[in-house]
Amino acid sequence: MRLFLLLLTLLASASAAAAPPPAAWPSKTFYRSVDVDGHRTFYREAGERSRPTLLLLHGYPSSSHTYRELIPLLSGHYHVVAPDYLGSGLTDHPDPSDENYTFERLARHIAAFTDAVGLQRYSLYMQDFGAPVGFRLMQLQPERLQALVAQNANAYLDGLTPARLRFFEQAHRDASPGTLLQLHGLTSAEGVINLQYLRDVKDRPEKISPDAWQHDLSGLASQAQQLAQVQLFQDYWTNIEAYPEWQAFLRTHQPPALVLWGKHDPAFIAAGALAYRRDLPDADISLIDAGHFAVEEHAVLIGQQIVAFLGRLEQQGQLSPDSTP
Repeated sequence: MRLFLLLLTLLASASAAAAPPPAAWPSKTFYRSVDVDGHRTFYREAGERSRPTLLLLHGYPSSSHTYRELIPLLSGHYHVVAPDYLGSGLTDHPDPSDENYTFERLARHIAAFTDAVGLQRYSLYMQDFGAPVGFRLMQLQPERLQALVAQNANAYLDGLTPARLRFFEQAHRDASPGTLLQLHGLTSAEGVINLQYLRDVKDRPEKISPDAWQHDLSGLASQAQQLAQVQLFQDYWTNIEAYPEWQAFLRTHQPPALVLWGKHDPAFIAAGALAYRRDLPDADISLIDAGHFAVEEHAVLIGQQIVAFLGRLEQQGQLSPDSTP
Protein backbone atom coordinates (compact mmCIF):
# COMPACT_ATOMS: atom_id res chain seq x y z
CA MET A 1 0.00 0.00 0.00
CA ARG A 2 2.80 2.40 0.91
CA LEU A 3 4.57 1.56 -2.35
CA PHE A 4 1.35 2.25 -4.26
CA LEU A 5 0.94 5.67 -2.60
CA LEU A 6 4.58 6.49 -3.29
CA LEU A 7 4.12 5.68 -6.99
CA LEU A 8 1.00 7.86 -7.12
CA THR A 9 2.94 10.72 -5.54
CA LEU A 10 5.79 10.36 -8.04
CA LEU A 11 3.37 10.24 -10.96
CA ALA A 12 1.57 13.34 -9.71
CA SER A 13 4.88 15.16 -9.34
CA ALA A 14 5.96 14.19 -12.85
CA SER A 15 2.64 15.36 -14.28
CA ALA A 16 2.92 18.67 -12.46
CA ALA A 17 6.47 19.16 -13.73
CA ALA A 18 5.40 18.46 -17.31
CA ALA A 19 2.30 20.67 -17.15
CA PRO A 20 2.50 23.97 -19.02
CA PRO A 21 2.64 27.13 -16.92
CA PRO A 22 -0.68 28.80 -16.13
CA ALA A 23 -1.91 31.18 -18.79
CA ALA A 24 -2.24 34.89 -18.08
CA TRP A 25 -4.39 37.47 -19.80
CA PRO A 26 -2.25 39.40 -22.29
CA SER A 27 -1.34 43.01 -21.80
CA LYS A 28 -2.09 45.57 -24.51
CA THR A 29 0.63 45.73 -27.19
CA PHE A 30 1.73 49.27 -28.02
CA TYR A 31 3.30 50.28 -31.34
CA ARG A 32 5.96 52.90 -30.73
CA SER A 33 8.86 54.68 -32.34
CA VAL A 34 11.94 56.30 -30.85
CA ASP A 35 14.79 58.29 -32.35
CA VAL A 36 18.03 56.30 -32.34
CA ASP A 37 21.01 58.25 -33.66
CA GLY A 38 18.78 60.19 -36.02
CA HIS A 39 16.80 57.18 -37.27
CA ARG A 40 13.15 56.51 -36.49
CA THR A 41 13.15 53.08 -34.87
CA PHE A 42 9.89 51.17 -34.57
CA TYR A 43 9.18 48.70 -31.77
CA ARG A 44 6.37 46.75 -30.16
CA GLU A 45 6.05 46.85 -26.40
CA ALA A 46 3.73 45.03 -24.01
CA GLY A 47 3.60 44.09 -20.34
CA GLU A 48 4.46 45.95 -17.16
CA ARG A 49 7.86 47.60 -16.78
CA SER A 50 7.84 46.33 -13.19
CA ARG A 51 8.35 42.79 -14.55
CA PRO A 52 11.51 41.27 -16.06
CA THR A 53 12.13 42.31 -19.65
CA LEU A 54 12.41 40.01 -22.66
CA LEU A 55 13.98 41.61 -25.75
CA LEU A 56 12.96 39.88 -29.01
CA LEU A 57 15.34 40.04 -31.99
CA HIS A 58 13.94 39.00 -35.36
CA GLY A 59 15.47 37.27 -38.37
CA TYR A 60 15.29 37.62 -42.16
CA PRO A 61 13.10 38.49 -44.01
CA SER A 62 10.92 39.42 -41.07
CA SER A 63 10.61 42.18 -38.48
CA SER A 64 8.99 42.45 -35.06
CA HIS A 65 5.80 41.46 -36.91
CA THR A 66 7.00 37.85 -36.68
CA TYR A 67 6.30 38.01 -32.92
CA ARG A 68 2.70 39.20 -33.24
CA GLU A 69 1.35 35.91 -31.83
CA LEU A 70 4.11 35.34 -29.27
CA ILE A 71 3.99 38.77 -27.60
CA PRO A 72 0.45 38.36 -26.18
CA LEU A 73 1.39 34.92 -24.81
CA LEU A 74 4.28 36.47 -22.87
CA SER A 75 3.00 39.92 -21.94
CA GLY A 76 0.81 38.74 -19.09
CA HIS A 77 3.98 37.49 -17.41
CA TYR A 78 6.80 39.75 -18.62
CA HIS A 79 7.69 43.11 -20.11
CA VAL A 80 8.26 42.41 -23.82
CA VAL A 81 10.08 44.66 -26.31
CA ALA A 82 10.52 43.83 -30.01
CA PRO A 83 12.32 46.34 -32.26
CA ASP A 84 12.70 46.42 -36.04
CA TYR A 85 16.31 46.63 -37.22
CA LEU A 86 17.64 49.47 -39.29
CA GLY A 87 16.44 48.72 -42.83
CA SER A 88 13.70 46.33 -41.70
CA GLY A 89 9.99 46.60 -41.02
CA LEU A 90 8.79 50.03 -39.97
CA THR A 91 12.17 51.36 -38.87
CA ASP A 92 13.91 53.82 -41.19
CA HIS A 93 15.52 52.33 -44.31
CA PRO A 94 18.63 54.41 -45.02
CA ASP A 95 19.80 54.12 -48.61
CA PRO A 96 22.51 51.43 -48.82
CA SER A 97 24.57 53.71 -51.03
CA ASP A 98 24.95 55.93 -47.95
CA GLU A 99 24.62 53.35 -45.15
CA ASN A 100 26.67 50.17 -45.33
CA TYR A 101 24.53 47.38 -43.87
CA THR A 102 26.54 45.00 -41.67
CA PHE A 103 25.65 42.94 -38.63
CA GLU A 104 28.00 45.07 -36.56
CA ARG A 105 26.00 48.14 -37.63
CA LEU A 106 22.69 46.50 -36.73
CA ALA A 107 23.98 45.41 -33.32
CA ARG A 108 25.25 48.88 -32.47
CA HIS A 109 21.91 50.32 -33.55
CA ILE A 110 20.05 47.93 -31.24
CA ALA A 111 22.49 48.70 -28.41
CA ALA A 112 21.70 52.39 -28.85
CA PHE A 113 17.99 51.47 -28.97
CA THR A 114 18.21 49.77 -25.55
CA ASP A 115 19.70 52.99 -24.20
CA ALA A 116 17.01 55.10 -25.86
CA VAL A 117 14.18 53.10 -24.27
CA GLY A 118 16.00 52.57 -20.98
CA LEU A 119 16.58 48.81 -20.88
CA GLN A 120 19.22 48.12 -18.24
CA ARG A 121 18.52 44.41 -17.76
CA TYR A 122 16.92 41.95 -20.14
CA SER A 123 16.65 38.38 -21.29
CA LEU A 124 17.32 37.97 -24.99
CA TYR A 125 15.31 35.99 -27.56
CA MET A 126 17.01 35.68 -30.93
CA GLN A 127 16.14 33.92 -34.17
CA ASP A 128 18.05 33.66 -37.49
CA PHE A 129 19.66 37.10 -38.11
CA GLY A 130 18.86 37.74 -34.46
CA ALA A 131 21.82 35.54 -33.52
CA PRO A 132 24.58 37.69 -35.09
CA VAL A 133 22.85 40.83 -33.84
CA GLY A 134 22.24 39.29 -30.43
CA PHE A 135 25.73 37.90 -29.83
CA ARG A 136 27.28 41.24 -30.75
CA LEU A 137 24.80 42.94 -28.40
CA MET A 138 25.83 40.58 -25.59
CA GLN A 139 29.45 41.49 -26.18
CA LEU A 140 28.58 45.19 -26.06
CA GLN A 141 26.35 44.87 -22.97
CA PRO A 142 27.36 41.73 -21.06
CA GLU A 143 26.22 43.18 -17.73
CA ARG A 144 22.64 43.59 -18.98
CA LEU A 145 22.06 39.99 -20.08
CA GLN A 146 20.05 37.89 -17.64
CA ALA A 147 19.08 34.89 -19.78
CA LEU A 148 19.16 33.66 -23.35
CA VAL A 149 16.55 32.06 -25.60
CA ALA A 150 18.01 30.87 -28.93
CA GLN A 151 15.45 29.80 -31.55
CA ASN A 152 17.10 28.52 -34.72
CA ALA A 153 19.84 30.99 -33.87
CA ASN A 154 23.06 29.46 -35.09
CA ALA A 155 26.46 29.95 -33.44
CA TYR A 156 28.26 26.72 -34.39
CA LEU A 157 29.62 25.16 -37.57
CA ASP A 158 27.62 22.09 -36.54
CA GLY A 159 24.46 23.93 -37.57
CA LEU A 160 25.61 24.53 -41.16
CA THR A 161 25.61 21.93 -43.91
CA PRO A 162 28.60 22.04 -46.30
CA ALA A 163 26.33 23.54 -48.98
CA ARG A 164 25.16 26.27 -46.62
CA LEU A 165 28.71 27.07 -45.60
CA ARG A 166 29.73 27.37 -49.27
CA PHE A 167 26.77 29.66 -49.91
CA PHE A 168 27.81 32.12 -47.19
CA GLU A 169 31.44 32.08 -48.29
CA GLN A 170 30.48 32.65 -51.93
CA ALA A 171 28.15 35.50 -50.94
CA HIS A 172 31.02 37.15 -49.09
CA ARG A 173 33.87 36.62 -51.54
CA ASP A 174 32.23 36.50 -54.98
CA ALA A 175 30.70 39.74 -56.27
CA SER A 176 30.13 38.38 -59.78
CA PRO A 177 26.83 39.18 -61.56
CA GLY A 178 25.69 35.57 -61.11
CA THR A 179 26.15 35.61 -57.36
CA LEU A 180 24.52 39.03 -57.00
CA LEU A 181 21.55 37.79 -59.07
CA GLN A 182 21.21 34.80 -56.71
CA LEU A 183 21.28 37.02 -53.62
CA HIS A 184 18.78 39.48 -55.05
CA GLY A 185 16.56 36.49 -55.82
CA LEU A 186 16.25 35.84 -52.09
CA THR A 187 14.60 39.26 -51.69
CA SER A 188 11.98 38.60 -54.39
CA ALA A 189 8.43 37.37 -53.79
CA GLU A 190 9.50 33.87 -54.88
CA GLY A 191 12.50 33.98 -52.56
CA VAL A 192 10.54 35.19 -49.55
CA ILE A 193 7.41 33.06 -49.96
CA ASN A 194 8.60 29.76 -51.40
CA LEU A 195 12.31 29.69 -50.51
CA GLN A 196 11.74 30.96 -46.98
CA TYR A 197 8.30 30.68 -45.40
CA LEU A 198 6.78 27.73 -47.26
CA ARG A 199 10.02 25.79 -47.77
CA ASP A 200 9.72 23.85 -44.47
CA VAL A 201 5.92 23.35 -44.48
CA LYS A 202 5.26 22.05 -47.98
CA ASP A 203 2.81 19.46 -46.62
CA ARG A 204 1.01 22.00 -44.37
CA PRO A 205 1.26 25.48 -45.93
CA GLU A 206 -1.79 26.58 -43.95
CA LYS A 207 0.41 26.70 -40.83
CA ILE A 208 2.01 29.94 -42.05
CA SER A 209 -0.08 33.10 -42.21
CA PRO A 210 0.16 35.01 -45.51
CA ASP A 211 0.32 38.13 -43.32
CA ALA A 212 3.96 37.22 -42.65
CA TRP A 213 5.25 37.43 -46.19
CA GLN A 214 2.90 40.26 -47.21
CA HIS A 215 4.30 42.40 -44.40
CA ASP A 216 7.89 41.45 -45.19
CA LEU A 217 7.57 42.07 -48.93
CA SER A 218 6.26 45.56 -48.23
CA GLY A 219 9.69 46.27 -46.72
CA LEU A 220 11.45 44.85 -49.79
CA ALA A 221 9.53 46.81 -52.39
CA SER A 222 12.34 49.00 -53.69
CA GLN A 223 15.74 48.14 -55.14
CA ALA A 224 17.39 50.05 -52.29
CA GLN A 225 15.51 47.99 -49.67
CA GLN A 226 16.52 44.78 -51.42
CA LEU A 227 20.16 45.88 -51.69
CA ALA A 228 20.30 46.51 -47.94
CA GLN A 229 19.45 42.85 -47.31
CA VAL A 230 21.86 41.69 -50.02
CA GLN A 231 24.63 43.58 -48.20
CA LEU A 232 23.75 41.63 -45.05
CA PHE A 233 23.96 38.32 -46.93
CA GLN A 234 27.38 39.43 -48.16
CA ASP A 235 28.40 40.23 -44.60
CA TYR A 236 27.15 36.96 -43.09
CA TRP A 237 30.56 35.28 -43.38
CA THR A 238 31.83 37.63 -40.66
CA ASN A 239 29.41 35.90 -38.29
CA ILE A 240 30.90 32.50 -39.03
CA GLU A 241 34.36 33.95 -38.40
CA ALA A 242 33.06 35.26 -35.07
CA TYR A 243 31.65 31.89 -33.88
CA PRO A 244 34.71 31.14 -31.68
CA GLU A 245 34.31 34.54 -29.95
CA TRP A 246 30.62 33.94 -29.31
CA GLN A 247 31.29 30.46 -27.96
CA ALA A 248 33.98 31.86 -25.66
CA PHE A 249 31.46 34.43 -24.41
CA LEU A 250 29.02 31.65 -23.52
CA ARG A 251 31.71 29.63 -21.75
CA THR A 252 32.86 32.64 -19.77
CA HIS A 253 29.50 34.17 -18.81
CA GLN A 254 27.34 31.01 -18.62
CA PRO A 255 23.97 32.73 -19.13
CA PRO A 256 20.96 30.55 -18.32
CA ALA A 257 19.81 29.36 -21.72
CA LEU A 258 16.81 27.82 -23.44
CA VAL A 259 17.55 26.55 -26.96
CA LEU A 260 14.44 26.03 -29.08
CA TRP A 261 14.93 24.64 -32.58
CA GLY A 262 12.62 23.79 -35.43
CA LYS A 263 14.19 20.45 -36.29
CA HIS A 264 13.10 20.54 -39.94
CA ASP A 265 15.11 23.69 -40.69
CA PRO A 266 17.51 22.97 -43.60
CA ALA A 267 19.19 26.38 -43.23
CA PHE A 268 20.34 25.87 -39.63
CA ILE A 269 20.13 22.18 -38.89
CA ALA A 270 19.32 20.69 -35.49
CA ALA A 271 22.95 19.82 -34.74
CA GLY A 272 23.40 23.55 -34.19
CA ALA A 273 21.02 23.36 -31.24
CA LEU A 274 22.79 20.43 -29.60
CA ALA A 275 26.16 22.15 -30.01
CA TYR A 276 25.18 24.79 -27.43
CA ARG A 277 25.70 22.11 -24.76
CA ARG A 278 29.45 22.18 -25.36
CA ASP A 279 29.66 25.66 -23.89
CA LEU A 280 26.46 25.73 -21.82
CA PRO A 281 26.19 22.28 -20.23
CA ASP A 282 23.10 23.29 -18.25
CA ALA A 283 21.18 24.66 -21.25
CA ASP A 284 17.63 23.46 -21.79
CA ILE A 285 17.35 22.19 -25.38
CA SER A 286 14.05 21.47 -27.10
CA LEU A 287 13.75 20.24 -30.69
CA ILE A 288 10.37 21.26 -32.07
CA ASP A 289 8.36 19.66 -34.88
CA ALA A 290 8.72 22.78 -37.02
CA GLY A 291 10.93 24.50 -39.55
CA HIS A 292 13.02 27.66 -39.56
CA PHE A 293 10.08 29.91 -38.65
CA ALA A 294 9.04 27.87 -35.64
CA VAL A 295 7.32 30.81 -33.94
CA GLU A 296 5.02 31.13 -36.96
CA GLU A 297 4.05 27.45 -36.56
CA HIS A 298 4.03 26.93 -32.80
CA ALA A 299 3.78 30.24 -30.96
CA VAL A 300 1.80 28.70 -28.08
CA LEU A 301 4.29 25.88 -27.47
CA ILE A 302 7.21 28.31 -27.62
CA GLY A 303 5.42 30.73 -25.32
CA GLN A 304 4.77 27.97 -22.79
CA GLN A 305 8.41 26.91 -22.78
CA ILE A 306 9.67 30.48 -22.39
CA VAL A 307 7.31 31.23 -19.50
CA ALA A 308 8.30 27.99 -17.76
CA PHE A 309 12.01 28.67 -18.29
CA LEU A 310 11.94 32.27 -17.11
CA GLY A 311 9.60 31.35 -14.25
CA ARG A 312 12.18 28.90 -12.90
CA LEU A 313 14.85 31.59 -13.08
CA GLU A 314 12.59 33.98 -11.15
CA GLN A 315 12.01 31.39 -8.46
CA GLN A 316 15.77 30.87 -8.21
CA GLY A 317 16.38 34.60 -7.90
CA GLN A 318 18.27 34.78 -11.24
CA LEU A 319 15.80 37.09 -12.96
CA SER A 320 14.87 40.58 -11.85
CA PRO A 321 12.94 43.52 -13.30
CA ASP A 322 14.62 46.32 -15.18
CA SER A 323 15.81 49.00 -12.78
CA THR A 324 14.64 51.79 -15.07
CA PRO A 325 11.02 52.88 -14.43
